[in-house]
Amino acid sequence: MKSVAIKGAKEFEIKEINEPVSDGKKVLIDVKKCGICGSDLHYWVSGAPVGLVMGHEFSGVVTDPGNRSDLKVGDRVSALPISPCGHCEAYLTGNPQYCLETWNQASGLSLENPGALAPKMALRSDMVMKLPDSVSDEEGAMIEPMAVGLHAVHLADIKIGAKVLVVGGGIIGLASAMFAKEEGASYVALSETNPGRGEKAVSLGVADAWYDVREENATAKMMEDTNGGFDIVIECCGNSPAVTSALMLAKTGGKVVLVGVSLEAITVPLTIAVMHELSVYGAIAYTKEEFATVIDLIADKQIDVLKFVDKRITLNEVQAAYEELTSGTSSTVKILVDPNQ
Repeated sequence: MKSVAIKGAKEFEIKEINEPVSDGKKVLIDVKKCGICGSDLHYWVSGAPVGLVMGHEFSGVVTDPGNRSDLKVGDRVSALPISPCGHCEAYLTGNPQYCLETWNQASGLSLENPGALAPKMALRSDMVMKLPDSVSDEEGAMIEPMAVGLHAVHLADIKIGAKVLVVGGGIIGLASAMFAKEEGASYVALSETNPGRGEKAVSLGVADAWYDVREENATAKMMEDTNGGFDIVIECCGNSPAVTSALMLAKTGGKVVLVGVSLEAITVPLTIAVMHELSVYGAIAYTKEEFATVIDLIADKQIDVLKFVDKRITLNEVQAAYEELTSGTSSTVKILVDPNQ
């Protein structure tokens, strides 16, 4: 079957790979929609691993339910793309993201399990979740990134009236800002280097204001506007300047949640965290409960996730999409791929 695979640094190739076959355990699906994730961009830029078929935000239709007696052919599903061991304390307590094996064979993040930039997938049966009829295929492909934002906000433990800064206006930043408002934040700001994305956050109603961090006085202005800093800063970029600004902009005794991921070591002034006695949390993925919660929120029309979708494309357009998303100038945030076109 046709797929899009990493060929080298910033280069994809259209490649034929084998269709997944039933092993009596895994759930086989026909992919309907696949989202392009910010973490996928890192792999593409680095060009490794060669041959990786990405795509871990997806929706699909069951063609073989494997060992799931509660599923049948034709059911519409999404899934946590992770691969926990299935027996450790983290897994058994509903926190599979903490398992040391979680990413070893993750769907769309490992060579062993090709992702949704192909028409068919084989999924860990215990990670598959059925979609209600009120959740569309496109909404199903948005569950995973929304769950990342929800998890970050849960870690932040936002109190009613809190002032929150989100660093970075990608889809995780926008999701985090949206849920921060849902949790009762009185003021949500977003910092960005891309004016298009900053303006989009405000126009979509997930942020009250945005700050252009390229401006020389941006930090001073944010400190002044918040009378000394934000109660909570959610960092969604994962580079040294972004993490540094997150530490600088949290008020004394405030909280910083690090969501952005870097494949390389970064340098930050931890003295700020010490002197201001900040609480700094790392955030990785989400719990199974949070993934299910997002499904319910979408099904009940309590959140609108399609407002974040800018484009719908085919497999042949994936290379151009990645180039656009890494340009630093496009306002595009979320692109969905139909691997059957």
